[in-house]
Amino acid sequence: MFVLGVDPGLTRTGYAVLSDHGHKPSLRSVGVIRTTRQDTLSERLAELYRDLSAVVSDHEPEVLALESVFVNQNLQTAMSVARASGVIILVAAERGIPMFEYTPSAVKSAVCGYGSATKEQVQHMIMRRLDLAAAPQPADAADAVAVALCHLQSARLRVAQ
Repeated sequence: MFVLGVDPGLTRTGYAVLSDHGHKPSLRSVGVIRTTRQDTLSERLAELYRDLSAVVSDHEPEVLALESVFVNQNLQTAMSVARASGVIILVAAERGIPMFEYTPSAVKSAVCGYGSATKEQVQHMIMRRLDLAAAPQPADAADAVAVALCHLQSARLRVAQ
């Protein structure tokens, strides 16, 4: 299975492609799509669309796993993440890629066994589970790896049922 994990954001969207063929998952690609704050909202969303579409074309994932919008104190941040998530969902829908959403606490629980794990704990577990010398940088990329790992674990549980 090839899964594309995505940590949405308007300024930075992390992505990670993991493969899993019944044994230990491996990291195939990881990165961040960046948009420029000086551009208009529509230009930034169009850039995210183009760049994520290129990632999908390059790697042909079988499934897309997306971290769901976390509503916090900052409504403006939540709105920009929601807009970016809409573009990501559109990319998956246009290509017929099944999409799954996971809350931040579900991702942390799947990766670390604890839904309130710190970013450092999540990064440490990513390194251990994928035999990496260092956590992917920036944090948005590492978060996308965690989302992909969460989906792989959840998919295994669904198959086992």
